[in-house]
This record gives sequence, C-alpha cells and structure tokens, in this order.
Amino acid sequence: MTLKLNFETVQIAGLVLAKIGNPSRDEPLQTSKQLFKVSDEDQDLLCPIFLKPFRNLVGQRFTHHSSLDKNEINNNVKTIFENTDTLLKQGCEIAERLYSKSSHPNIKSGDLCISLINSIDLDGEMKRAICILKSESMTPFLSIATRDGDLQLETEQGINPEKIDKGCLIIEHLEKKGFYVLTFDRAGSESRFWVRDFLGVRPIPDSALLSKRVAEMAVTAVSPAGAAVNSPPWDINEPAQEALSYLRDQKQFSLQEFEENALRTEAAKSRFSEERQRLEEEEGIKLEENFDISKRDITKAKKLMKRMMKLDTGVELRLSPKVVDKPEDVLEKGFDEERKMSFIKVYFNEDLA
Repeated sequence: MTLKLNFETVQIAGLVLAKIGNPSRDEPLQTSKQLFKVSDEDQDLLCPIFLKPFRNLVGQRFTHHSSLDKNEINNNVKTIFENTDTLLKQGCEIAERLYSKSSHPNIKSGDLCISLINSIDLDGEMKRAICILKSESMTPFLSIATRDGDLQLETEQGINPEKIDKGCLIIEHLEKKGFYVLTFDRAGSESRFWVRDFLGVRPIPDSALLSKRVAEMAVTAVSPAGAAVNSPPWDINEPAQEALSYLRDQKQFSLQEFEENALRTEAAKSRFSEERQRLEEEEGIKLEENFDISKRDITKAKKLMKRMMKLDTGVELRLSPKVVDKPEDVLEKGFDEERKMSFIKVYFNEDLA
C-alpha cells in the first residue's frame, strides 16, 4: 500500500536521543535524561533530513505471530499517541529494545533519534508520526574557526544526513491494524534484524503488493531451470514475457485461471507453488486466490529477466529492458556455415558511448 505523503507543514515536537552499542562487545546503551526540544530555526533544517528517506516506500504494519498486542514497538507508539507526555519514557524503552536485539557480531553500534512529528499530510488528512532513525557511521568534516585572533582549521566527526543507515516512520493511521509504517535499511536483506527482530513489521498485502509478488513468482516459475550461461536472453525470457503479458491483460487475478493459462507445465506450477509457500513463510504474505491486478506493479517484475549474455569468445552483451521486451527490433541471430559459429547482428543508428 502506498499513500500520498506531504511533509511541507511538519514540525518536530520532541526528540529522544540514544547511543546504541552492541551487548556482545560490552558496548553500553546511553539514553536521554531529558526530552530534546528542536529550536524554531532548526526545524527547517532537521525536518527534511528526518523525512526525505521515507518517500516512495511500500506501506507496512506491525504484526505478531500470536497477537498484535504483543508487538512491543506497536505498544510503545500507541502509548505515545495516547499521551505525548510519555515520549521520553517510551522512546527510552524503544532504544532499550533495539539494544537488546543488537547482539549479533555483525550489528554496528550507532546513534539513535526518536522523534514525535506533527502535521504530516497523509492523503489530505493531518496525522502525527513517530520517526526512528539510526546512523551507524560517522563522517569527518572540516571547519575554519577563529581562535586566539587567528583562523584555525578544525576537524570533527558527525552524522551525514545523506547516509542515515536505518529508519522507520510510524504514522497514526490504521491504528487497529498495526499502524501505517514506512521503513528502510541500507543494509538490505543482509540486516533483517531491523525489520523482523526489532520492529516486527510486514508489508500490507494490498493489490499493488500482491500484483508485484505474483509477477515476480511467475517469472521465477516459468524461467528455464539450469539454462546455459550463454543462452540468449530472448529464448530464456519468452515464457516470462508470456506470463507477464497474460497478467497485464487481466483486471482480476484468479489463481486457477493463471495456473491453467500462464504456467501451463507441471514444472512451472510446482515452482510457483514453492515460491508461494516461501512468500508466506519468509515474508508473512498470503497470496489470495483472487484480487484486483495493478498493471503498473506487474511491469516491475521485468527486472528479474535475464539481460546479460556471456559468450565463449570473450564478448558480453547487456540488454536494456526495452530490448528484452522486443529483441527482434534490433537483434538478429543466426549461424555462419563458413565459420561454423553462431552470430548475433546488432542494428543501431549511432554510438552513444
């Protein structure tokens, strides 16, 4: 689920600060003793820094395998929204939870900011939000200062606003279903502890997400298993193109009709079933048998198609998504009887390198 957000009128109502160490390395946890208030002149500087990373992210929500009431961060946030005077106490509890989940040797220590944000425009409605940001790296910077009547060059360490490593924005929306949560982690799949262990969030299974996932699973299911490295992308991608074309032509997804008309082979159906099971077990997303199709999100699955071709002559071909769609427009393949070698002919108007 993706809702329209506007951050132009936001204000930071208060900040809880913390330094999060790694318990396995005997690094301590330090938390604010008092709520930090942002000055009026710093609001315009900090608000864009805090909120810029949350544009164009997929909506998620808090979950728990037994009951939503047992998700600790959900409860902390709920308490803050009910009584903003608890921001310091609940913010420190959030920092303590993150510290308790940071024992893996690969988890880096860092600085944590937990803030209450007012006046976020969510689809035309003003909402409050809790913003959690963690920076795991310090950036050196230089400054020129006046000291003892002369200019001095000084070096300091600080947080680079463009390199905040992890973040979460919890908007006061869909409260009974786990709130509307946006989150990012620069470490990607290598650092699942932020999304799974600390936050406990899952993507909201709307038509956009389900369309994207079913398209990705379709590409995986119909692509030939064990295809040779030098197999032409247009040969490997043809079944995937047909599956995506079928999905784009439908308004409503039907699992039964999809299996009959797009997967066709028993091998493809079996691989799709495996992917469906993996989706539910690893991501907690249950693929509904019927849902409205989002054509825009179907198209995103093209990124999984093969675009690279490595030939035994040392030549490598990398195809753009446009060429993957219609290779016959600019490529011609054949076999040279005299050389006894295959060839690929490329048509073009000019060299853009």
